[in-house]
Amino acid sequence: MSDPLPSGVPSPGELIAGKYRIARVLGIGGMGVVLAALHEMLGEEVAVKLMLAEAMQGDDAVVRFVNEARSAAKVKGEHVVRVLDVAVLDDGRPYIVMELLEGVDLGQLLEKSGPLPPATTVDYLLQGMEAIAQAHAKGVVHRDLKPSNLFLATQPDGGRIIKVLDFGIAKASSMGPHAFAITKTKAVMGSPYYMAPEQVRN
Repeated sequence: MSDPLPSGVPSPGELIAGKYRIARVLGIGGMGVVLAALHEMLGEEVAVKLMLAEAMQGDDAVVRFVNEARSAAKVKGEHVVRVLDVAVLDDGRPYIVMELLEGVDLGQLLEKSGPLPPATTVDYLLQGMEAIAQAHAKGVVHRDLKPSNLFLATQPDGGRIIKVLDFGIAKASSMGPHAFAITKTKAVMGSPYYMAPEQVRN
């Protein structure tokens, strides 16, 4: 028996924002739920990441959620998930609409299959590095690179490509008026086992 969904998660068949017909739940995290949906006007399948109601209690939770959309939208390239829309529902919960990916993240793949062959590992890392280089060129630092944030997506032609996910705790390197760094003093941002040494020291 599957665990019950958190309150406020749309059911399959439900229409949200007047245009996204929910198909199924793809995943649930501490901050939001990711849903597969159909854009009824365009007839295209998309992924909708909707913030959970209970996650909105944090002081900067909504800002961090929207930060993910801003960060990903700034970075253009085939190895970053495309952001298609970002808005707020009538109840105040923000949502992000992204391209729908088919495949598996590297965390799941490693758990299921064990270590990857060296050549495959290098290939996947180089693809991920392309996205990170593009992010850095836009002044965005990801800060939470780990296997579960590298998604091995299957393309329409059957090919496979790495996509970098979850820019939710990304940091803008510029501290100008449009910067959106929201880290608080002594806050730990990222996954400890995968943090860069300078990130831990700071």
